Parts: sequence; structure tokens; C-alpha cells
Amino acid sequence: RMAMMFAAPPEQSFEWSENGVESANKWLRTRLWNTVVDHLSGGAPPTLDIASLSSEQKDLRRLVHETLAKCEDDFGRRLAFNTVVAAVMSLMNQVTKFEDSSGQGRAVVHEALTAAVLIMSPITPHICHSLWQMLGLGDIEIADWLPVDQGALEKSVVELAVQVNGKLRGKVELSPDAEQDEAVRVARLQENVEKYLIDKTIRKIIYVPNKILNFVVS
Repeated sequence: RMAMMFAAPPEQSFEWSENGVESANKWLRTRLWNTVVDHLSGGAPPTLDIASLSSEQKDLRRLVHETLAKCEDDFGRRLAFNTVVAAVMSLMNQVTKFEDSSGQGRAVVHEALTAAVLIMSPITPHICHSLWQMLGLGDIEIADWLPVDQGALEKSVVELAVQVNGKLRGKVELSPDAEQDEAVRVARLQENVEKYLIDKTIRKIIYVPNKILNFVVS
């Protein structure tokens, strides 16, 4: 079922592939099942303390809730089951790369795995039924959809593209909705930006908060 749903949107036909089935089986065993088992081998995680999370922990948690929001829409409105599978695969890729064995690190991973198992349950019900019980959450068949934490979706930093005469010269990280003066200051600390401004006259600065900063020079 996972291979079929991942292969194409439901309104399209697709060519059957044994390789697709094998790939889906491998992903379920190695990426989903093994990750949950490895996580649980470390014992029960502490209660999630949102106020104490590091920036890396917040980044993973933001991805968890972005995935929940996207998949809720894909299931309910778009009926795009292939993108549901793709979104969970992307989430699990980040979970496996997340090397944080601290208490809150494990708490965030626990939330991520809970979300991944719940999202996949309509597509792969049997393995998710077992994993849900292993996570100590009872019967997944009667579980409610996890609420999206809007606070988790807020970014603590945004990446701003820096251009000189329309050409990308660098990227900087700023707090959301930073003022133009702050964006200019941080951008000019970048060697690859500043070297294109030396001995130049800045005719204009185009600033779109959270997106782009462009120096027009001559």
C-alpha cells in the first residue's frame, strides 16, 4: 500500500514495480521501525519543556509541526497521499541526522516519532499499530490527530539572501522582521559581500524583510 500511494497521485495510473515494494519495505524496517526501537532503548524521555529548547531542537520541532500541518491538508483536502509519504520520509531523514541525546533532545525526537507513526498509520496500519503501542500510546485506531503547535512554526532566525546589483553574493541569518539597518550591518560583515562594496557608491538599498537585501552600486 505504501509503494502504491507513494508512486503517484491517486488520480493517476502507475506502472507496478517490485522495486518500489522492496524500497517501501526497507524504509519501514530500517528508517521507521529501527529508529523507534533505538529511541525507546534509551528509556522514557522527559516531558517536553518548550521554553528550554535549543535552536537545533526548535528547528526539528518546527519541522515536526510543519509536517503535521502539511499532511493534515494533504489527507483531508488535497487527497495527495504521495506527498504525505514524501513529507514523512523527509522528517525521518532529519530525525536520524539529529544527534542530541540530551533529555530535551530525546523529548523532541519522541514527539517527531509519534507524529511520523500517526501520519503513516492510514497508509501502513499494521506496523504503525505496533509502534504506537511500543510508544506507550494505546490503540492508534482511536487516536486523535495531533494538534499543530502554531508557536513551534515561528522561526527564531530567517535566512536573508544578499545581492549586489542583483547578483547573489551571500546569505545571512537574522531575527525575523529585522530592521534594514541591522540587515545591512550583518550583511557587510560578510567578506564576500563587502568586497563588492569597497570603493563603490551605494546608490540604493532594496530590502524585503525575511527575503532579500540588494545593494545597487556604481
